[in-house]
Amino acid sequence: MGCEPPRRLERALGEMYGDAAAADWLAGLTGLTERALTAGDGLTAERVAAPGGRSSLVVLVRRADGTPAALKIAPPAARPDLERAALEHWNGWGAVRTLDASEAGASGSDASGPGTSEPGADDAAGGLLLERLHHEVSLRSLPEAKALLEAAGTVRRLWVEPPAGHGFETVAERTARQSAGMRAAAEADPELAPLVEAALAARAELVEGASELLLLHGNFRQSKVLSGERAPWLTVGPEPLVGERAYDLARLVRDRAEDLIAASGGPVTARRRVKKLAESLEVDQARLHGWTLFRAVESGTRALAEGRRQMGEVNLEFAGWL
Repeated sequence: MGCEPPRRLERALGEMYGDAAAADWLAGLTGLTERALTAGDGLTAERVAAPGGRSSLVVLVRRADGTPAALKIAPPAARPDLERAALEHWNGWGAVRTLDASEAGASGSDASGPGTSEPGADDAAGGLLLERLHHEVSLRSLPEAKALLEAAGTVRRLWVEPPAGHGFETVAERTARQSAGMRAAAEADPELAPLVEAALAARAELVEGASELLLLHGNFRQSKVLSGERAPWLTVGPEPLVGERAYDLARLVRDRAEDLIAASGGPVTARRRVKKLAESLEVDQARLHGWTLFRAVESGTRALAEGRRQMGEVNLEFAGWL
């Protein structure tokens, strides 16, 4: 089976890591995939899931007994070892279930902390063998009100105590790293400075007053919740860290932001969404508002730096409403 990566993946890796580094990893992708397939016990590849995600190749496979599964191949910089650790800790509770790790053919890398390696670094193949979900059906296929309701019910299952001795970074650590890029964006474009300053001020206050230390998804949104057989909706693609629930919920607040911007009542709807989600999940509304502001500005400035101007402007306009 050919494992030609979807164009979306090629483009996204180039934006995140640079074209040269992305090309290096993609050049070895066929070998990584074949190694992961042959290391397993009777894995048979069917096809590559398309359009796929922005950070990994997903190959639909069957195990020796005919059970459908999905083999996810991600670059080391995406830290598939941390994704595996989080999924194994959830053990299928609200999230996709991992299958026999040995069948994915990946030894994993040291989970002592977040990695900064480029995608072509000498590391494990990053193969994750997962139960197969309906990748083409996410919560984004539902009407917005229903999607938000299902999303809230799903994400609350993920908020559990982290495993002992975990290697996940904290919200404070991740957002400190992200702050550097935001400051650089403000220096490059002074028009961004007011939003960046407001976001950084909100972060400083939030980090100072944080009290929760739960395992978080890290990138939870409607498109990360897929239809399954074992449960109606299951989460995929965590970028796990530990911290407070409001941080995790903040990305969900701006889901379908492009639709809100196209609507005349977008600002009112955005603020109402903060209130409704905070109330439904018993999260402090002011903290959710602050993290939503920070994460929208961070995503917007990062998108601009990666050349995704339209997405950057959407996120920054959304942040301006807050």
